[in-house]
Amino acid sequence: MKLYYAPGACSLSPHIVIEEAGLSVQLKKVDLASGQVEGGGDYLQINSKGYVPALELDDGSVLTEGPAIVQYLADQRPDSGLMPRAGTMERYRVQEWLNFISAEIHKNFSPLFNPHAAAEWKAGVLGNLRNRVGWLDGQVTGRRYLLGETFTVADAYLFTVLSWSGLVGLDLAPWPALTAYLERVRNRPRVQAALRAEGLTSAPSP
Repeated sequence: MKLYYAPGACSLSPHIVIEEAGLSVQLKKVDLASGQVEGGGDYLQINSKGYVPALELDDGSVLTEGPAIVQYLADQRPDSGLMPRAGTMERYRVQEWLNFISAEIHKNFSPLFNPHAAAEWKAGVLGNLRNRVGWLDGQVTGRRYLLGETFTVADAYLFTVLSWSGLVGLDLAPWPALTAYLERVRNRPRVQAALRAEGLTSAPSP
């Protein structure tokens, strides 16, 4: 398999899952500005959507969209606990989290990195993000991870997108439970390995 990624982008989430699951996957770095794959190749020929991540399977087919990719990767190592088994309520809880993170957290960051977005719009988006982050702080209070004691693909995703907070002026200091949770995730050895592999010595960028 090949994972097409850009350092610190949302593709960091499946990269973390790869490390946590102990999978053998070839990393293919993408320059999103030029659309070129490191070593040669037009990324649009891999993923016509033009953004990362994309996972090329051994049969040549390509899977896109981070929440789908992390579930696929975790299912390659069902004993890892990264994705609960099909049919269990725990699996639906992880899927519930993936949908929330994608729709309510990840996508709210997008306009904050848009240089053409109006200041008033960005202020409104930041306000909405602060409300969501405040809710998240309550959810992780008293929990090690989103589902309790078990680290899952949802934690990899939430860590990735909230790592962009400092780049957009979203100070997480008022939410100590959430900041402690993010530090726990960051300090996992396999998360550290993914960060090092992407050359990230500080907060990831989008």
